[in-house]
Amino acid sequence: MSVADAVREAAARLEQAGCPSPRADAEQLVAHVLGTSRTGVYADGSRELGARDAARLAALVGRRAAREPLAYVLGEWGFRRLALQVDPRVLVPRPETEVVVERCLALIRGIERPHVLDVGVGSGAIALAIADEHPGADVVAFDNSRDALLVARANAEAAGLLDRVRLVEHDLMRGLGPAQYDLVVSNPPYVDPGEIDALAPEVRDWEPRRALIGSGVTEGLADGAREALREGGWLVLEAADGRGPEIAELLARLGYRNVQVTRDLADRERVVEGQWHL
Repeated sequence: MSVADAVREAAARLEQAGCPSPRADAEQLVAHVLGTSRTGVYADGSRELGARDAARLAALVGRRAAREPLAYVLGEWGFRRLALQVDPRVLVPRPETEVVVERCLALIRGIERPHVLDVGVGSGAIALAIADEHPGADVVAFDNSRDALLVARANAEAAGLLDRVRLVEHDLMRGLGPAQYDLVVSNPPYVDPGEIDALAPEVRDWEPRRALIGSGVTEGLADGAREALREGGWLVLEAADGRGPEIAELLARLGYRNVQVTRDLADRERVVEGQWHL
């Protein structure tokens, strides 16, 4: 079987399984097996796929056909300039969260050594991207999941950022600490428990529910960040789809100023920021 045939067969199986982007997923899986890029897959389209590679590809396609997220099947996922290890211990980093990082970097651009707190670090996507793209940033990253912290630590080590990203097992219920941060950022659990069954199988059946489902977590973060922020510090939150304006109103009621909602790449109001003044 040629590489091109392997892509076609994999795409057909994934389409039958209901995967939303079967051709693109098939290309990435074949590229992963061959150790090349999606462009490289087509450059080698006439090449014969060896028996070992064919068996490995079949196993990976089977996992994806079971609706396991492509990122988990591949074992890593790109986020801004980083390649992050991901597995079912952490959420898959999403494009809308890249907009969260963009806003964070814009808000701390003029600070030489900003102190940043990431609440709910997961794979480390936000914390590591900020440290990677702002060479002076000192980042503390909280998570109440030891498994997630192990993933984040591996990613920090791979990125060479362990010296500037401190990973701490910490529960939000214990507060966020004294006023020492120029920026507090979070992509908190915000899926309502009643909405979980309506989610795509990749999310509903595979991603960690403690990182997905949360009631009142965003509100608790907005409240608690007031004690953790320095004068003039910023809070940046990723909000559930459709809740951006509601979270903006919450921040305004809590006393934050310069509250703003930024649209994500799909033009949804998902990223909310506010500045704290004593």
